[in-house]
Amino acid sequence: MADPGYAGGRHTTQTTIQTTSVQTNIRYDQTYIRTIPGALKIAQIVLNLLGFICIQCSKFSNYATGSFFNTVAMTAFWITGILLAFYLFHVIEKFFKIPWLKLEFFYCTIWTLLYLIAAIFAASFGSDAYVAAAFFGFCAMVVYGYDAWLKWQGVQAGELAQGERVISKQTTTAVNSPAY
Repeated sequence: MADPGYAGGRHTTQTTIQTTSVQTNIRYDQTYIRTIPGALKIAQIVLNLLGFICIQCSKFSNYATGSFFNTVAMTAFWITGILLAFYLFHVIEKFFKIPWLKLEFFYCTIWTLLYLIAAIFAASFGSDAYVAAAFFGFCAMVVYGYDAWLKWQGVQAGELAQGERVISKQTTTAVNSPAY
């Protein structure tokens, strides 16, 4: 008859080890521009600037629709430019405890919606310059939306915005002998 305290002789434990590997020094790294998030930020900056220029070249640039579009474009231009500089100089990595991916996800999501609204208003205005600005606005909306989707995937995967997080699982099996 088996001992009631003996549960088959095997005991399995699983240990998850998570290490975060970051360098906290400020340094310039131009290779970020060649990554997908870096290229998206460059595209966002260019599209923001092109849409702004289209509205500014119009004789109707002082109208509320143009002012709204320019506010969206220039705010996005400066915030995205600052984020690009932070990534290029590894400021994001220095402050890795801040949930950068979540913050960028919310930022990109909000700007996707703001560009949708601004581009619709610009397209419905009727001026050629506004239609061109609307085109760049819709393109910016798509780029910000794709960036938001990538950030969401990164948040779900538990990634860091910059630096590396290594997760390893260790499983050990021990054979328990019955106590007599």
